[in-house]
Amino acid sequence: MAKLWFKFQRYFRRKPVRFFTFLVLYLTAGSLVFLHSGFVGQPAVSQNQASPAAGVPAEGAELPFLGDLRLGRGFRDAGEASSLARRYGPWFKAKDGSERTKLGDYGGAWSRALKGRIVREKEEERAKYIGCYLDDTQSRALRGVSFFDYKKMTIFRCQDNCAERGYLYAGLEFGAECYCGHKIQATNVSEAECDMGCKGERGSVCGGANRLSVYRLQLAQESARRYGSAVFRGCFRRPDNLSLALPVTAAMPNMSVDKCVDLCTEKEYPLAALAGTACHCGFPTTRFPLHEREDEQLCAQKCSAEEFESCGTPRYFIVYQTQVQDNRCMDRRFLPAKSKQLIALASFPGAGNTWARHLIELATGFYTGSYYFDGSLYNKGFKGERDHWRSGRTICIKTHESGQKEIEAFDAAILLIRNPYKALMAEFNRKYGGHIGFAAHAHWKGKEWPEFVRNYAPWWATHTLDWLKFGKKVLVVHFEDLKQELFVQLGRMVSLLGVAVREDRLLCVEGQKDGNFKRSGLRKLEYDPYTADMHKVISAYIKMVDAALKGRNLTGVPNDYYPR
Repeated sequence: MAKLWFKFQRYFRRKPVRFFTFLVLYLTAGSLVFLHSGFVGQPAVSQNQASPAAGVPAEGAELPFLGDLRLGRGFRDAGEASSLARRYGPWFKAKDGSERTKLGDYGGAWSRALKGRIVREKEEERAKYIGCYLDDTQSRALRGVSFFDYKKMTIFRCQDNCAERGYLYAGLEFGAECYCGHKIQATNVSEAECDMGCKGERGSVCGGANRLSVYRLQLAQESARRYGSAVFRGCFRRPDNLSLALPVTAAMPNMSVDKCVDLCTEKEYPLAALAGTACHCGFPTTRFPLHEREDEQLCAQKCSAEEFESCGTPRYFIVYQTQVQDNRCMDRRFLPAKSKQLIALASFPGAGNTWARHLIELATGFYTGSYYFDGSLYNKGFKGERDHWRSGRTICIKTHESGQKEIEAFDAAILLIRNPYKALMAEFNRKYGGHIGFAAHAHWKGKEWPEFVRNYAPWWATHTLDWLKFGKKVLVVHFEDLKQELFVQLGRMVSLLGVAVREDRLLCVEGQKDGNFKRSGLRKLEYDPYTADMHKVISAYIKMVDAALKGRNLTGVPNDYYPR
């Protein structure tokens, strides 16, 4: 055997070209085997559907990973190329999770349709199934964003993706394709024609060949609705002084949401207000603050050029927020003179401290500091991160510290409190996935999660109790109140910081409130990770904090903290 090996070595040493030829052939064969295995079990795709031109993004565009996509069918635009960047931003990453067993044969179309209807009944709370529709590759039934996953597509994933983007409809096709839209532009067909099972969900139906299973999404917050990339803000009464409130006006006999949003985007205004056959553009100001929404029925006049959308009336405007950035609150700098007092922005980890810093910096125009140093936050624009927390150059200092000595080092504090169930999950995601990432499925199901709750849940309570006991001049702000009443709560925070801020600047902050540190909802867990014992322990901590707040004549914890 040794002789044979030496002869083999001598042969290739004398003829190195043969060796490299052999190596190339070996690697080529391995690559072909790998590629072949990638296509095993994939559905047949028609020539039109597999056309590369349909899914090629703009040059330099970021391509997020959406599950195990082996058929190179990424995003596709549904409109003209000129409106691609405005209407279809980059999609989000898909859920992590173990691969599920592929669907078997359930006995024909009618059997599969029956199983699909059983699942649909369970989906009623978040979406209502409205039927099977014809779909055409040349003229899509739903013309919003689309994405594909040929291994893990489920009804919930498609609905969650479309709802997160604010679309009204979600449709599934070929068992693996998801389409979103604001209106259905196709005819209804027989239920039997939607006969393909979902690739990641046994017993569910995800459309068919050129057939779409369509759901109407029951959106929890109307303000989350979008029209493409424009955010729906609501129906509002015409402002008293229209020319000052919305300085640009254009008559549009053939009004559509697209046309008005395009006009205001071109004119570089963040608001587009549709008033029947007139389009108005402007900024949110004290003359038009967008705080008092009217009943949408008052704006329910259909667009002359768009059957399924409302375009408002001369008295009641439909308002969308465009992709134009409102720069009135984007300037930031260090304090011009060293501050005489140190103000803490204190919170338990996962309670929204980074988001609160973003809001404060926009509202005041000054950088916030930190008790720690986080390079990723510094690189994202939090320039006060690098300063020592006692430098006096920042408007307030982020801290998660608790304990008498650490707390008494500050002259005042904004104490941010969040629902412990949400805060614990947010911090767990940050710990294992970064500031806007997510913990892997294995972390939630492994030993890490129970151990994390056991160690961190008591800290949630003691953190608040310590700041209430040892803090000087503590302003309590509930994260949930800040989300729902941003203008009011942010005004309270800025007042404690001693900065005079114009209302127009706070209105600007409302339009930029999410920033770059909002975790996407697409990876929400589809189950409750808390056990009964965890619920029991955390509920006791909630009651403890609630009693401490009320004992100091403060508002107790919000009602949605418990029961969960």
